[in-house]
Amino acid sequence: MIHIDVESGLVREARQAPSPNCDERPVDCRPELIVVHGISLPPGEFGGDGIDRLFMNSIDARDHPFYCEIADLRVSSHLLIRRDGELVQYVSLNRRAWHAGDSCYGTRNACNDFSVGIELEGTDDVPYTTRQYEVLGAAVNALRAAYCSLRQAPVVGHCDVSPGRKTDPGPSFDWSRLSAQLAARGSAE
Repeated sequence: MIHIDVESGLVREARQAPSPNCDERPVDCRPELIVVHGISLPPGEFGGDGIDRLFMNSIDARDHPFYCEIADLRVSSHLLIRRDGELVQYVSLNRRAWHAGDSCYGTRNACNDFSVGIELEGTDDVPYTTRQYEVLGAAVNALRAAYCSLRQAPVVGHCDVSPGRKTDPGPSFDWSRLSAQLAARGSAE
């Protein structure tokens, strides 16, 4: 089970790694969407500290050729779920993380304003782990329980809010598995 302190927006079970890449949500704007992403740094490699360093603005372009392309990015996410299920929090759920970029959902632009971003350590073409699905399901259920605005919130991919620009979490992400897990947990609670 995952516990969220609504006042602080912090997840008790998460390792805290505060990112400076965030700001306040617009006035009267609450989270109403959950966006699932996929990330690995360097690309296709798992378990290193590249994601932490990217979100904390400490990535060194000399450490890997790909880092030259991203060293100046200022991005973040609310949460990351590592391959082993470790949960990392970069931004309070009450603040705006910079995860979706140029995006829209339905008729609304700027998804960062009204969404929670959850990164999964992975790639478009490598299956995510059972533990990641378990933690993601628990996180979504905890978000829906903690925030009234997220009770019926859709869970979508980065590819859905930034089509043509982003492909993650990719074809390796099993949406039906997540849906079944959320339905099973929802009926058990």
